[in-house]
Amino acid sequence: MKRTHLPLNALRVFDAAARHLSFTRAADELAVTPAAVGQQIRALEDALGVVLFRRTSKGLELTDEAASGLDPLREGFLHFEEAVRAMQAGQASHRYTIAAPRDIFAAWLGPGLAGFRAAHPEVSFALVDEETTDFTEANLDLALRWAEGPGELEGVMLGTAQRVRVAADGVDGPAIHWPGDGARDGEDSAFSAADAGQALAAAAAGLGVARVPALLAQSWIGDGRVRALGEAEPCRRAYWLVAPMPQWRQKKVKALVAHLTETAGA
Repeated sequence: MKRTHLPLNALRVFDAAARHLSFTRAADELAVTPAAVGQQIRALEDALGVVLFRRTSKGLELTDEAASGLDPLREGFLHFEEAVRAMQAGQASHRYTIAAPRDIFAAWLGPGLAGFRAAHPEVSFALVDEETTDFTEANLDLALRWAEGPGELEGVMLGTAQRVRVAADGVDGPAIHWPGDGARDGEDSAFSAADAGQALAAAAAGLGVARVPALLAQSWIGDGRVRALGEAEPCRRAYWLVAPMPQWRQKKVKALVAHLTETAGA
């Protein structure tokens, strides 16, 4: 059924004028001029085809037609306010649904979320596999991706777009390859891993040298599980936090993004 176009701004002006029975006091409440209130009322009267106010020696009075619709109108505004609160409740929710590759969760994202929850003990998290990410179907708040950029989504890069070669102490052997490691043709391979996390673990086990994202390796290097071989090198990809604009501008998502971005830069 086609809905009637509602002149909501004019109806709000009418409600204020009816409460005060004064265009001047209604204007003060709405932070507009009395003339603007008068224009809105006249426009509303034209749209409805009725007279809403009459001027008497005692001041402004409501007509019978105006009085008959006032209570339902105010009830309608209450429903609007309830609807707005219900929509905002989703933004204020303390539950996050996040998509991320398994390797970066174990090495970096998990500790980052734990740090956020330590400061906000009321929050909870649900993690889904990044490979099957669909923001609409999974009702996601945020995704973490190893990519060249955010694509069509909003996003922010975590850390820098760099890879680092790592190995266990005393090991400087053949390469450990994984999809996306930027391996060069002809490089000897000691081990083929499914992802960067497996490659990092293989390097820590002494199976060879892995070229992995710097952000992924930073805690393992700090803990001494692997050592960096030389300086980090630039690459086209980096870890990105991404989301569609509606999710990206939610207060709860902004708070988590700010925390993780700060953690990545630490």
